[in-house]
Amino acid sequence: MPTTAMTGIPANNAWDDLVTSALLGTDRRPLPRSGGPAPGPAELLGTAAVHTVRRRAALRPGAPEAEPPAPAPADPRPPLPAAARRRLTQLLAGRSSPPSGGRRGTAPDLTELIPQWLASASAHGYRAPAELLPPLLDAARARTDLRPHILPFAGPRGLWLAGFNPEWRFALRPSARGAQRPDTTDMDAVRLLWEEGLFAERVALLGALREQDPGEARHLLLSTWPDERAEDRLMFLDSLRSGLSHADEDFLEQALADRSRNVRATAAELLSALPGSRLALRMADRATSCVNPDRTDGAVSVAVEAPHECDAAMQRDGVVPAPPPGRGERSWWLGQLVEAAPLEVWRGKFDGRTAQELVSLPVADGWAGELHAAWCRAAMRQKDSEWARALLGAPSIPPANGPGTASLAERSQLLAVLSPGERASWVAGFVSAHGLSEAFQLLGVCTVPWDRALGRAVVDALDIARDAGSYPWSFSGVMGLAERCLDPAEADRLAVLTTTPDEPEDASPGAGGYWSEAFQRLVSTLRLRAAMEAELAGGDGPDR
Repeated sequence: MPTTAMTGIPANNAWDDLVTSALLGTDRRPLPRSGGPAPGPAELLGTAAVHTVRRRAALRPGAPEAEPPAPAPADPRPPLPAAARRRLTQLLAGRSSPPSGGRRGTAPDLTELIPQWLASASAHGYRAPAELLPPLLDAARARTDLRPHILPFAGPRGLWLAGFNPEWRFALRPSARGAQRPDTTDMDAVRLLWEEGLFAERVALLGALREQDPGEARHLLLSTWPDERAEDRLMFLDSLRSGLSHADEDFLEQALADRSRNVRATAAELLSALPGSRLALRMADRATSCVNPDRTDGAVSVAVEAPHECDAAMQRDGVVPAPPPGRGERSWWLGQLVEAAPLEVWRGKFDGRTAQELVSLPVADGWAGELHAAWCRAAMRQKDSEWARALLGAPSIPPANGPGTASLAERSQLLAVLSPGERASWVAGFVSAHGLSEAFQLLGVCTVPWDRALGRAVVDALDIARDAGSYPWSFSGVMGLAERCLDPAEADRLAVLTTTPDEPEDASPGAGGYWSEAFQRLVSTLRLRAAMEAELAGGDGPDR
């Protein structure tokens, strides 16, 4: 067993063991030794020093006679500017945590800025500094959300280094690397990889081929479809979402008879996203037999007669017969029919009325909630911005009284159908009218950085909440979003909010001071983000 030359303590002691012995004392938690008495405190510290160097070099102890590793592969990307390299060192070393008492203080949370820094560095096309590959891989091991950013940035040298440390094996898995897409120009190699590759490699191959030649990708999938496992068929079928077209319809119609219920359901969902597909037309016939105009007394309303059974043909087309707990069968079936029907059929059924006019019609017998919720799901599935706009209604309308759905999750999905500019404008109007208590999910679908109107609406709402005299903790989620999503150019304008205001008599004790800290942290974070971007843009770095 290899030992340190200085202490004779086995070199493969885990860092955690060394820390535990240091905390408890070597008399209570001794470390093993290759011979002689247990090591004392000085020897333990010597071992810790050697182990620290190994950790920084990402070197695991091995046999003395082991062959030296092959050199790391070249990474042709340009190096980071010097200032950006120093900033990355600072971010990786930062372990921001709330001070005692739960107060976050005024300093930016460096760990929350790492994904943004990595995304910007990748957009500039830089390679990771060699000396920072170990802490980058350690960060990716500790935080799975960082892996999609860190592993491409670490590049081929990062993968080479990961092969020497068992703690970094996650980086070697194709799924962790994003299953790097193969060259699809050599069809013999494509077929060989499809027949013999790992599952993640095959998914990546199908996705790459789908973007290049959808027909060839479909042909490749059909060649092995009957022999694939059900869970694999489901993942492969899901890849057809990219570039979905009517050329896929025959294959998806065959998948409606698949032995897996999940595969059948996915095939039906994809077909219903093609408004002219045979399944969509069948669903339209069923839905329009249940939902019709009622022209009694000259006024038009919506009459609903939910289906009385879920027959075999409906089930083949993806209608799930058994409702979830708390739902009636007939309303459950109706919702699925309307959701899968092309939205365009309602214009013809109701004398050419627009989506907004249709949503405004009264619905008989209490069916409005079920019908509008199904229309919401149809608008999301078919990515119909006209219907999404109509179902959202004006942002000033309270969610409970809106035309479509009161669910913030569904509203967020409807917003995602709109263009980024319209999305931001609608959410800004919502925040201005209703404040921030229900805005967190809606803000999460807006493009970063927020446009000026949205950013100012959020800051104004925070200012109003501060003036109300409450503590800022109820808005910590929104404040965190603002730190990451506000345009950094807004920092100077927000500086006036960092002062501690006079507290009204009915204010919570000390609330003004907490708000001042929160705004100071917001301004500091925005300025730090601006500095980070300037450093990555070139600054004092090498000539690119």
